[in-house]
Amino acid sequence: MNIRKLALYSTILSFGLWTGVSVAATADGSAQDSKKSAHAKKAKASPTHAAASEENVIVTGTHASNRHARQSTSPVTVLSAATLRRSGMLNLSDALTRTYPSINVSTMGNDAGALTASIRMRGLNPNEVLVLVDGKRRHTTANINADAGPNFGSTPVDLNMIPSNMIDHIEVLEDGAAAMYGSDAIAGVVNIITKKQDHGLDISSQTGANAYNGDGWQYQLNADGGFKLGRDGYMHIAAQVYHTDHFVTKTLDNRLAGYTPPGVQNELYTGSLNVPGDSNKIMSTPEETRENLGIDFGKPITEDIQLYGQITYGHRHAEAYENYRLPSGTSASNPELFPSGYSPLETIDEDDYAATLGLKGGRLFGFDWDLSTTWGEDLDKISTKNTTNPNMYAATGYTPTTVRNENFRLAQWTNNLDFRRNFRIANVVPMTLAFGGESRMEQYTVTAGEPASYEYGGTSALAGLTPQDAGKWNRDIWAAYLDGDFHPTRKWDLDFAGRFEHYTDVGNTENGKVSTRYDFTRRIGVRATISNGFRAPTMAEQHYSAINVGPTSVLGLLPVSSPEAAATGASPLKPERSTSASGGIVLEPVDGFHIETDVYQINIRDRVVQGGNVTGPVAVAALEQMGVSLPALTQQSENSVQTYYFTNGASTRTQGLDIKADYMVHMHQYGNVALSMALDLNRTRLTHNGLSGTGSPLLNAQNIGYLTTGFPRSKIILNAYWTVGAWDVNLRQTRYGETTGMMTYQDWTPSAATCPGGGQLEQSSVCFAQFKNTPRWLTDLEIGYRVSPRWHVAVGANNIFNIRPRKLPGYLNQLGGNPYDTFSSQVPMTGGYYYGRVNFTL
Repeated sequence: MNIRKLALYSTILSFGLWTGVSVAATADGSAQDSKKSAHAKKAKASPTHAAASEENVIVTGTHASNRHARQSTSPVTVLSAATLRRSGMLNLSDALTRTYPSINVSTMGNDAGALTASIRMRGLNPNEVLVLVDGKRRHTTANINADAGPNFGSTPVDLNMIPSNMIDHIEVLEDGAAAMYGSDAIAGVVNIITKKQDHGLDISSQTGANAYNGDGWQYQLNADGGFKLGRDGYMHIAAQVYHTDHFVTKTLDNRLAGYTPPGVQNELYTGSLNVPGDSNKIMSTPEETRENLGIDFGKPITEDIQLYGQITYGHRHAEAYENYRLPSGTSASNPELFPSGYSPLETIDEDDYAATLGLKGGRLFGFDWDLSTTWGEDLDKISTKNTTNPNMYAATGYTPTTVRNENFRLAQWTNNLDFRRNFRIANVVPMTLAFGGESRMEQYTVTAGEPASYEYGGTSALAGLTPQDAGKWNRDIWAAYLDGDFHPTRKWDLDFAGRFEHYTDVGNTENGKVSTRYDFTRRIGVRATISNGFRAPTMAEQHYSAINVGPTSVLGLLPVSSPEAAATGASPLKPERSTSASGGIVLEPVDGFHIETDVYQINIRDRVVQGGNVTGPVAVAALEQMGVSLPALTQQSENSVQTYYFTNGASTRTQGLDIKADYMVHMHQYGNVALSMALDLNRTRLTHNGLSGTGSPLLNAQNIGYLTTGFPRSKIILNAYWTVGAWDVNLRQTRYGETTGMMTYQDWTPSAATCPGGGQLEQSSVCFAQFKNTPRWLTDLEIGYRVSPRWHVAVGANNIFNIRPRKLPGYLNQLGGNPYDTFSSQVPMTGGYYYGRVNFTL
């Protein structure tokens, strides 16, 4: 389906009153701020948007006060806590993918990257989404995704380390906003607004499982409540405990039971192994246990000054399966220790915490002001269990089976001072003037693993980081911004913003934004924005290095700042630069029926991508110069050892269309139905492919596919929420568009097959097979009943019909244990999920 047809189809649906993402928070019953009623009265006085008073006042994408989502100059979507809860998902990242069309996640992560939740917005890298909590920049994870794929190099904010029951609502700004917020705000901004009530208690429990498989069992316990601090202060505390078992896709390992695929001559398939055929559990979700805590507090200390603060803490232990190791037939096996072979588990023990303390007030020379300091830190210990160091065992007769591979630490200290004032120019033109500054310190630390994790070639699945990989790096960032929001006429809004930032490691950036909106009538408004932005390379992208040992291969990531990487053509990283433009129309054809349509284009140059791919003797030499000793098996094939590094190697253009619509149908004694529809059409194209030091293109067809076609071409969410008496029913239909992957020819490929570009077809880095995940519809249903004013119960099913991704043919399925396209951000591989939930409110 092309863009024109899909856009027409979606517009027809919107006028037919189907819906998906709730724009008006009150339709979902979210808690309202104590100041809302006053804001609503002011908004209602404006003839341009009388209905806007039904929404929360937004604070994202604007410095003006008393502005609602449908009044904004840039598109903003408000997702209430009730909307997220009715998604049926226990993780915040998964809840967003169910309720917001521009956000998706990959089918699964790889290696240690699978242990951290990463969201992609508008098809861009997770690093290009800025996450705020109550308007303050949130620190990122220290755990880098170092494997090839669309999430390559990402160290995103892990949303799942924030208690979901701490959230009042989320504001998603669907536009570039670097001029307002600085680095990372290229794809958009996710601003999490937390609860600040001084009363009430809410307790909930949910459990469920992927019933078609009989695994993936989950449970979550939540409790949050508020109380007064003295007569005029508040404290709100939220706590959460979460656990999920592994979900494992049922597969048949090619290498077992003496099976030999037709035309394949490979020593791994000879013999007869007494091992279950489903031993390879690599295509699975991690087992995870998590405890989260959040505290919000505030108290006036004078008539004009208020003290406020926030604390969050999260602890996680998670384990992810790696490829199964055979009991014999390869030097990576230790049959004496594991007679039936073994599946290594990569584990993470993580502590994540943040603390904010601030003062804010008014009437300082007529300005409102806000002074705050925020410390955030993420500590990760990465280990491997059920593993061996086979070369160490061969040389010494000893190998550990559990080993610590590496430690990561990311710390961020941010200080902000902001001023804002409303006044009239020449006593005629209303204006909001905002300006301020920010200082930020970032620190990245890598600690080497235990010696047994890297000596003699390292442990299976994940070799530990060596002392040469370890280090501690710091940088400072200084920023200043100025924003003027003008109303030249009652119907016309014009906003100019500019920001300057200085990084001690990558230099200066200057960014600007111009937004405008004109309301012809209270039913028709148009808006447009043009801006430039940037994303500074993360410290992990600049300094991280690693070696990953597979059953028959070794993959090494060289630090881009190292002499070894420079010898293969690497150069220091510089910031990514973006230019964004968007325009849209906001309609209310009849009272209560809202439609928003926006088109956008995001041009990004100097994108940080995988580059400098080198195999064979050159790769072996580079790793050995770094002090890495390689397993003997990897020197038997010229393609079995590969190195690469981060580089500014590509430019892309992302174009898209967003349509949102909502309407409340009042059926009197038959209740009310809140209908909504949300559509995102998205396409990314490569506009420049950089060259390596040897003159060859940095990105091959597979890497280009990661950037351009791994994200759904379209996504539509249609939602109907019906309330009648004590009953409530939520029905959601989601259509995921097509994704396309350029797949590696795997071990079922006949060994005699050759690539037209030269060399063997199996494991070729030149020839790839195009694989399309065709569009899929998912159906979600939740039925709830209010037993009493305090008790509510609900049962639900996500993906009722157990829709899964399209399966790969055998010659693209690595070892037989990877039946789906790992990097597709289309439907999840987990299939149907069934759950029950109980809520108690006091």
